[in-house]
Amino acid sequence: MRMYDDGPRIVIWEMTRACALACRHCRAEAIPRRDPRELTTQEAFDLVDATVECGDPILILTGGDPLMRPDVYDVVAYGTQRGLRMAVSPSGTGRLTRDALARLHEAGARRISLSIDGPDAETHDAFRGVKGAFDRTVTAAHHAREIGLELQVNTTIARHNFDKIRKMAELIPDLGAVIWSAFFLVPTGRAQQGDVLSAAEHETAFAELYDIWLNAPFDVKTTEAPHFRRYMSQRIASLTPEQIPEKAKHPTLRFPAIGDGKGFVFISHVGEVQPSGFLPFVCGNVREERLIDVYRNHPTMRRLRDPDTFGGKCGLCDYNTLCGGSRARAYGFTGDPFAAEPCCVYASPKAAALLQGVHV
Repeated sequence: MRMYDDGPRIVIWEMTRACALACRHCRAEAIPRRDPRELTTQEAFDLVDATVECGDPILILTGGDPLMRPDVYDVVAYGTQRGLRMAVSPSGTGRLTRDALARLHEAGARRISLSIDGPDAETHDAFRGVKGAFDRTVTAAHHAREIGLELQVNTTIARHNFDKIRKMAELIPDLGAVIWSAFFLVPTGRAQQGDVLSAAEHETAFAELYDIWLNAPFDVKTTEAPHFRRYMSQRIASLTPEQIPEKAKHPTLRFPAIGDGKGFVFISHVGEVQPSGFLPFVCGNVREERLIDVYRNHPTMRRLRDPDTFGGKCGLCDYNTLCGGSRARAYGFTGDPFAAEPCCVYASPKAAALLQGVHV
C-alpha cells in the first residue's frame, strides 16, 4: 500500500463561498451572499463524523469566509468534542474581530491561518481587492497571539510579490506565526496563467525559501509546490554529513509531499468531494457517500497517489514519489491532471533521455 492510501492527513471543508473580499486569484470566485445549497449545520456535524472515520486528520474550515456562517463556532466545538484538531482560515474582513477569534479559541480551535500576500498594505490590498485588508489581518494576527491561538500565515506567491519573498519572511516572526505556508499560484477560479511564475522563477523562489527555512524561528512549507521537497532534497544531498544542519535531519523531510488527493481531500460548500480545491474533479458527495470510501476508492483519487502513471517527465522522475508535481497546476495548464508539472525545471537523467528520444 502506498503512503496516504489509508486516509487523508488534511481535510478541508469550504463552509461557504460567501466573502466580503474580491481577491484577484480567488479559487472559489467568492460571492457576497451565502449559497442556499450549502451543507446545513446538521450536515456539517455529519461531515465531522465522516472526518473522524478517516483516522486522525486535521479538519480545516475555510471558504469564502467561514465567519460568514454563524454556526462556525458550533462546528468547531463539535469537532473538538469528537477529538479532531480543528483549524479555521478566516478572511481579513470586518468580521475578523478579537471577539470572533476568542470565540473560536473557546470553541476549541487551536490554530488559525491568515492570508498575507505582501509585506506592506499596498501589495496585499491590491491583491485582495479591498483597502484596509492588510491592517485588519495584521491586527488579527496580534489578537490571535494574545488569545493563545497558533498562527499560520499563508502567502500566495505569484507575479505581484515574487520580488518580495525575503521582505515577506521578515514580517512572519513579528506576527508570532509558527508556520509560513507559501502557496504557489494555480490557474483556477479567478487566477490566470499569466500570473503564475515560470519554472525558472519557481526554482529561484525555492532557493530563497530554502535559505529562509534554514535560519527562521518558524517552519516553512509550500502548498501546490511539492517540487520544493525535491529542491530541498537536492540541496541537502550536496552537503557533507558534517555540513547538514539539525533542521535538515528531520525524518518528515523524507516523507512524500502531501498534495491533491494524496493525503489531502477537499469538500465543497455543497458537499462535493475533490482531490483539492484547486483540482475541480468531483469524485463524490458527502451527502450520498462516505468520505473515506471516496478518498480510498475513487479511480481518480487512487491514480493521484500513483506517480508512476503520470505523463511526461513526472512519471519518469526519480523524485516522483517524494514530489509528484502539482496535479492541480498540470490540470490548470493542460486540462490533464496527470500531465507533467509545467513549472518544474528538473528532469531526471532517464526522463531527459527518453523525452529526447534517446534509448536508455
